[in-house]
Amino acid sequence: MKPTPSKKLTSLPPYLFVRINALKAKAKAEGLDIIDLGQGSPDLPTAPHIVEALRLAAGDAQTHRYPPSDGLPELREAIASWYRRRFDAALDPNTEVLPLIGSKEGIAHLLMALLEPGQGVLVPSPCYPVHYNGVLLAGGKANIMPLKEERGFLPDLKAVPSAVARRTKVLILNYPNNPTGAVVEDIAFLKEALDFSKKYGCLLIYDNAYSELSFDGYVAPSILQLPGAKERAIEFHSFSKTFSMAGWRVGFAVGNAEAVGHLAKFKGFLDYGIPAFIQKAAVAALNGPEDCVREARRVYQGRRDVLVSALREAGWPVNPPKAAMYVWGRLPDAARKMGSLEFCERLIMEKGVVISPGSGFGPLGEGYARFSLVAPEERLREAASRIKSFIASLSPSKGRALARS
Repeated sequence: MKPTPSKKLTSLPPYLFVRINALKAKAKAEGLDIIDLGQGSPDLPTAPHIVEALRLAAGDAQTHRYPPSDGLPELREAIASWYRRRFDAALDPNTEVLPLIGSKEGIAHLLMALLEPGQGVLVPSPCYPVHYNGVLLAGGKANIMPLKEERGFLPDLKAVPSAVARRTKVLILNYPNNPTGAVVEDIAFLKEALDFSKKYGCLLIYDNAYSELSFDGYVAPSILQLPGAKERAIEFHSFSKTFSMAGWRVGFAVGNAEAVGHLAKFKGFLDYGIPAFIQKAAVAALNGPEDCVREARRVYQGRRDVLVSALREAGWPVNPPKAAMYVWGRLPDAARKMGSLEFCERLIMEKGVVISPGSGFGPLGEGYARFSLVAPEERLREAASRIKSFIASLSPSKGRALARS
C-alpha cells in the first residue's frame, strides 16, 4: 500500500521556495555568481557574549538531559523581564510565558491546539506562509483579509462581513509585517483589533517577530501594551531576527494564560522543548548588553537605504520600509505580464540574483517581489545592477531592436 498524504497536506499551496532553491542550486552549478536575497535568514553573526554563554552551558552535563517542556524557569523570567523593560507589559512567567522552538512552530501548533475542523481564521494576505498554511494544516478555514498598498498594508477590519466575523475563532496580525515591511503607525489600529476580538469572541494572534528591527526612529509597539490585551491576545516573538539566532531555533509566546496553557499542553505531546544549553544562551541574549541589537538596526537600515536607492536607479521604484528586514515592491512595468514566479525564476537563471516571488506569500502577493537585506551593501549594489540589465532585456523596445538587427 502506497502512503498517501492527508487532505490537509494536499490542500496546501505549492511551496514555491522549494522551486526557487532548486533553481538557485542549478544556477550555481552552471557557474553563476549567486546573490541570495530570498530567504530572510540573517547573515550577521550572533553576538560573542551569547555564543560564549552557549559554550559554557554546553559544558554542563545537566544541559544534555531532557529540558522542562515549558522551558527553564530562568528563561521564562528573562522573557517576562525583557517585556517589562521593552514594552512596560507585566507578565506572569509561570502562566503567561512559553519558550518555543521558534515562533513558526509555536504559531502552527497553537492553531492545531485551538481549531476544530472548518473553524474560521482571519488571515492577512500577503502573509508569512505559516499564518495561512498553519490554518489549513489544523483543519481550519482561512478567510482572507486583503492587505492593500493604499491602506499601508493594514487590513480593514470594518470590511469583514459580519457573518464571517461571527464564525471567526482566531484573528492573525503581524506588524512589523513580513513580507511588506508595513508598520503600525497609530496604536489606535491595535485598539480596534482588540475591540474586534472582544466583540466577536475570537483570539488575537499577534506576530511581533520584527519589533526590534526598526528604522528612522520608529519604535514598534506590542499588543500587550494595551490595557486588557492579555484577556484577548497572545503575542509571538523570536530570537532569530533580534539577536541573529535564526539557526538556534528559539522563540516564545506571551500573553493570554489560557492560550499559553493550551499551547503548552499540545506541545507536551509532541516535543521535549528547546535544548537547555540554547535556553541558557537565550537568557544571556535577553539579559545582556543591547549593543548587538542596535548594531543590527544600523546595518539593516544602511542596507535598506542602499538597496532602495539602487533599485530606483535601476528603474524599479520601491519604498523604504520603517521596520523588518525586507524591501517589498510591485514588479517593474516590463515584468507585469509574466507574474512574480516567472520573473524570479528567470532572474535567477539569467542573472544569478535570488529574490522571493510575491505569490509565495499568498494570492494577494502576486505582482510583487520581496528582497531580504541579508547581504553586504556592495552585493546589494551588484544585485541592483544585474536587475537593471534584466529589466532592460524585458522592455518591448529592446525586443523590437533585437528583431531588426
